[in-house]
Amino acid sequence: MRKPLLLLLAIALLIGGLAAIKLAQRTPPPQFAPSLTQPSNDVPMGNGAPANPGDSAQRAHDSLPAFLPAEARQTIALIQRGGPYPHRQDGAVFNNREQRLPDRPRGYYREYTVDTPGAGNRGARRIVTGGTPPTGWFYTDDHYETFRSFEVPPAGSWQ
Repeated sequence: MRKPLLLLLAIALLIGGLAAIKLAQRTPPPQFAPSLTQPSNDVPMGNGAPANPGDSAQRAHDSLPAFLPAEARQTIALIQRGGPYPHRQDGAVFNNREQRLPDRPRGYYREYTVDTPGAGNRGARRIVTGGTPPTGWFYTDDHYETFRSFEVPPAGSWQ
């Protein structure tokens, strides 16, 4: 009777130890670059001056257009890092079936989810990139009906 209990205890300790090792080896979640994840304080005031003049140098590196929602900054940072992405569809080939983007070979475009706060699903907002690494950037907030192109500073230039 004593041997089976000792065997069970040894197995439990082994499994617990292996789980602890695996947890310790786990890669921490990515830390997003502040310039792409934090809202900018560089909001024009009535006289056209930035709200915080010290942010002007940072703004030079953060040239994302105002039409992008704050959540797009996180998506852009993930794309530039190569993931990991929160949605399994992120990074999938975008086929451009509607032909609303320039004609390119299959596999040229990739799509990524831009989170929509309060949505019970992925929502309608996406960033579609072109090229590897991405050289073309497009944003849609109406599930591929319309796109707006934009430019992103090269990865690492804002870090």
